Formats: sequence, C-alpha cells, structure tokens
Amino acid sequence: MVTVNLPFPSARGVAPWRRLRDKLAATDARLYQILFLATLLTIGVLARDFSLRAEQMALTFAAGVATQAMFVRLLGLRKVGFLSAIITCFGLSILLRADTLWVHPLAAFIAIGAKFVIRVNGKHLFNPANLGVIAGITLLPGAWISPGQWGNDLLYAAWFVALGSIVTNRSRRMDISWMFLGGYVALLAARVLWLGQSGAIFWHQLHSGALLLFAFFMISDPMTIPNHQRARLLYALLVAVGAFLWQFYLFKPNALIWALFLLTPLVPLLDRVWPAQRHDWHAPGAPAAKSGVVPSSTA
Repeated sequence: MVTVNLPFPSARGVAPWRRLRDKLAATDARLYQILFLATLLTIGVLARDFSLRAEQMALTFAAGVATQAMFVRLLGLRKVGFLSAIITCFGLSILLRADTLWVHPLAAFIAIGAKFVIRVNGKHLFNPANLGVIAGITLLPGAWISPGQWGNDLLYAAWFVALGSIVTNRSRRMDISWMFLGGYVALLAARVLWLGQSGAIFWHQLHSGALLLFAFFMISDPMTIPNHQRARLLYALLVAVGAFLWQFYLFKPNALIWALFLLTPLVPLLDRVWPAQRHDWHAPGAPAAKSGVVPSSTA
C-alpha cells in the first residue's frame, strides 16, 4: 500500500494561526481606535498642516489622563484603564482648535470629568469628545471646530470607511454607523434632486473626512448610544435628520456635532423603551451587564 502525503497543513501548523486569530479577536477594540486616530492625526499634522501646536496636544493628553486617574482614584474604581481617555484626547486634538494653550486641556478635563459626573442608569450620558468640543466652542474663548481639515480626497474617504468599519465591527456597533450614513446620504440626495442641482454637488458633500469620522468614531461610541439595536437605528436616523435640518434649514455650522449633542438626552429614554444589555469593551459582542447594573470596567 502506497501512502500519499497531501500538502495540507497539519493541526500543529494550523494551531498557531488560530491562536493568533483568537488573540486578535479578543483584543480590546479601543486599541484599534487609538491606532487609527493616531495615524489620522499624524497624517493631518504632517501632510495637511493642521493649525494645531505640539504643546496643545501634549497638554490635552496630560490633562485627559490626569483627569481619568483622579476620578478613578477618588471613586475607588477597579478595572478602569486609560484607553477611553486617550481616545477622547485624540478626538479633541483632531477636531478642536484654539488660539491659546489652556483651551485644549480644559476641554479634556470637562469631557472626561463628565463621564463620571453626568451619568444616567449607570451609563455616562454624553460622548466625551462631543461634549468637550461643544464646551470648547461655547464656553471657552478663542476656540473653534476644524471640520474640513482633511479636504475632499476620495482616497482619504476610502480609508476612513475601511478602517472605521473595522473598529465599529470590533465593537459590534456598525449598525448605527451605517444607518446614520444611509439616512444622511439619502437626505442629501433628496435635496440635490429637489433643487435640481448637479451630481457633482452631491459627491462633493460626501467627500468629507469629517462626516466619516463622525459616523465611525463618534456616533458609534457603544457606551453613549442606545443598547438595543432597534433603538440604535432610530437614534441614528434622528441624528441624521437633526444634522440635516441644522445645516440646510437653520443654516448653522457644525451640524453633526450639534445634532449629536442635542439629541443625546434621548438615549436614556430609548434605553427605557427598549431595554437591553449594555456593551462591554472587554468582550465585544458578548452579553455585558444587564440594564441598571454598573460594571466596574465601563467608565
């Protein structure tokens, strides 16, 4: 009898790849967010000439991490790290601009401090970066939002979608990102058709890094959006409609940021109407604490 050894990988050879795959799957999704946002900020500073000083970035991260550490110590929290605080600092560095050095660190203090102070049913209410930006432009002098800093390069937009999809898929909250984009794009298309404008105007409005950054890294924050999928989809549509009305009927700037901020108080109501388990960053997609229970790792 002749034995033929086919060139299939043995179980011993496959096991390391499976272990690597399982290890990557178990990695905290916030690490992917940090990697992407760091790349985005680096490209912007080096290639897009952001009006952002190195001292402002350094003070933002110092204030954000210190604020997180202070509240964790004061409240005696366990299993609470600094990943979310770092993500918030990246968001503030990317979106917020100021004439002075003290605006960014103060915005970081407000954004991260609010996570521990403004809570409803065990969840912090506002998206920290969103709240920090709003606080900066409304309460602090000489601050503004820089929404169009990436230009309209289609290549940049494609990278936003690709990498943003990875992160939202890792946290199992891709549904709200795509629902928001679908609703907002549909409204833009309807407006272009109603006004008889050219398709070039429609495509120009879509080639926005700020729009995709908002969709994949702000509205998709699993800790500040509704827990139930049905509620998330409704919430995404409401934010899309709110942003559309803010920009094209009220003719005010920064529509995405303001729509999310103003509609955030609806989240506790939607959680009450459609109760569901909360997200746990350490186990994406797995059942987290039940509604009303505050796990120590969600701050």
